Formats: sequence, C-alpha cells, structure tokens
Amino acid sequence: MFRVSTVLAFLLFLIRARAGPSVLLTPPKTPIPITYFGMHIHRAAVKTKWPNVAFGAWRLWDTHVTWPDLEPARGQWNFSLLDKQIALAEAHHVEPIVPLAFSPTWASARPTEPSTHLPGGAAEPRDIEDWRTFVRTIATRYQGRAHQYEVWNEPNVAKFFSGSVDSLVRLTREAYLIIHEIDPQAVMISPSYAGLDGLAGLDQFLAKGGGKYCDVIGHHFYVDQQPPEKMLEIARRAKAVLARNGVNKPLWDTEAGWAHPKPFPDDLAPGYVSRSYILHWAAGVDRFYWYAWDNHNWVTLELTELDENTPKPAAIAYGTTSRWLVGAVMDSCSSDKSGAWTCSLTRGSAMTWIVWKESGEGQFTIPASWNVHQAESLLGGSTEVPRGGPLTIGPSPQLLR
Repeated sequence: MFRVSTVLAFLLFLIRARAGPSVLLTPPKTPIPITYFGMHIHRAAVKTKWPNVAFGAWRLWDTHVTWPDLEPARGQWNFSLLDKQIALAEAHHVEPIVPLAFSPTWASARPTEPSTHLPGGAAEPRDIEDWRTFVRTIATRYQGRAHQYEVWNEPNVAKFFSGSVDSLVRLTREAYLIIHEIDPQAVMISPSYAGLDGLAGLDQFLAKGGGKYCDVIGHHFYVDQQPPEKMLEIARRAKAVLARNGVNKPLWDTEAGWAHPKPFPDDLAPGYVSRSYILHWAAGVDRFYWYAWDNHNWVTLELTELDENTPKPAAIAYGTTSRWLVGAVMDSCSSDKSGAWTCSLTRGSAMTWIVWKESGEGQFTIPASWNVHQAESLLGGSTEVPRGGPLTIGPSPQLLR
C-alpha cells in the first residue's frame, strides 16, 4: 500500500518535471539525525558559551588539541584542554571528532620546514613509532568516551601536509589498526581534502589503498565565493571518485563555510547556511560540520557577534534549519530552470515543503494539492498564504505547511 507521502512526492515530481527541472536529487530515505548537524567551536573550553542551536556533532579542529599541543616534547603529555572538551561533549550529548594531525617539531621528518603550526608541523613524523605511541595514547585515554578520529587536515594544502600520499596512507593505516584494536566500534575518518581541487588528492589516496583504512570518507566542500548550490558539484564528483575506486562508505563534509567575500552580505548569510544543510542531505552527504561558531579571523559568514556568544541571523537560521530537518524524511529535492527549489519533507503523516530561489526573487505557485496555509521564515514568524499562492520566494528558504 502506497504511503500518502510517496504519492504526493510523485505528484511533486510531475509538477516540477513540467517546468523542466535543472537538478533532481534523490535524498536518503531515512530520518535526518541530529548528528547530521555538525559544528566547529574553537574556545568552548575557555570562554565561548555553548551554542544555543541544536546540533549533534563537534569537530575539535582548531581547538589546540593536535599532536604538538598534546605532546610538546617526547613523553611529556598535556591533556588538560582535550579533557575539558571531551567532558563538554559528553555533557551536551554531542559526538566529538578527535583530530590526529601535525607533527611536533621534535618528531617531524623536516623539523625546520614552515607550516601553519609549529616548524615541521606539516611533515610526516620521522619515526613511525612516535606516531603509533601518540595514537595509542589518545585512543586508550578516551576509550569509551570518544569514538571518532580524523587523520590530518586538508592534505592538498602544503602548509597543512607536505608529505607524500604514500606516507599519508601509512599514517592512516597505523591509526586505523591501533584505534580499532582498542575500540572496535570506533569510526576512522579519512584525511579530508578540500574543495574541487582536492578531489584529485582524494582519488590518489584511495587508489593507493587508503580507503581500506577508513570507515568514513571526509572532504571539505568549500566553494569560495560561489553559492551553496555549487556544493552539489563537489558531492557528485566526490561520489564518482569513490565509485571509481570501489569505495562504498559514508561521505561526510567535515568542514565548510565562507571566508569570502569580505564583508559577507548580511541579507544572504541566513539563506547560505540553511541551503547548505538542505542540499548536503539531499545530495547524500551524511554529515556536515559548519565552520565555525566562534571564528572572526578568517570566516566572513559569521554565526556570532564579536563577543562569540550572541547569535547573528545566520546562527538563528542554523537552528531553524535543524528544527525543520531533524527527524523528518526528505522525500524529494529539485530545482527548475529558473533556479526555484522545492524540497518535500515527511514527518509522521504530515508533509511540509521548503522553497527558495537561488538568486533574486520570483513568484511561486503553490500546488493546491499541498493544502498549504502557512509559510515560516528562517528568522522566525509565520505568515498566512492564500490557497494556491502565489508566494514570493528568494534566497532565504521558507517552510510551507
């Protein structure tokens, strides 16, 4: 027996097809979990108040807990900051990703080489035994408390990693074997290359067998000054790379946001955040970690004011989108040739629709079969809509119900 939502989704497809869809996505047919919404928070253990938006995963990158921070000299460990972060993650019921990255200068294969961190940080370790000791120490200390680990960061960027692909595969293999020996349920995330340019590096990493030592494939879907819809090309091409290398594993975007233009237009920011999350899921990306809650040095699409606590409209949009999506099944998501998008959601027996236009404004005719009465905005508040519309839509998504 067909579900009502299935029939309505099919009708939606027919309606959109008549307009000539330019993009037709096939979202996963599973409820969207809270862990799909990931976040970066740099100073939560120091001064930043815990965000007041709903998310379920936290990547501990740029929180000063890389290998040089934890073991500044051989055998001299400092876990104070990471201990606080793991405790915070537990208290707020979010899943942390622990980064395994950068070589301390004392362990580096090229200790005087410049890097984004300390000298020698981008190089692989000189002695693999030092790496094994580091990984085993971390996994043992946080056994049962942290279950997700990610090797390195953006290895296609020289200031982050200057070693060979072979050395990166070896580091990943050693970490995978050690961590799974200690915690068989652990999740190892591949080194996350960045952007369209990074897909060639991901291809090389997988071609050399790196995929065997990962439970999840990570990538960073940065699109520079392009709109969120450009991220769909990265998702499509990343999945093609995985298929070409015979890798059938979840794809996570472990870091993305906007650092350009400067300043970022305030009227576009909420829509960019919301559309990013809607489109990642529609494209079959299982997690997305926004960068970042409390960054003001590099990020231009900011979530908080300079006090790093007061939410900006973009943060409100993050929370609204989380509320719209979590627990719902996305039945369909497509755009027409005018750049108007429609994504349908089912929650129990109720259906809702999210609509927006990539740029500018336009009139959207609401199908009478939707029986829609209200349109909710990203920043709060609902308006009554006439049966059948038309409804003015623009770059900021609206939820119709």
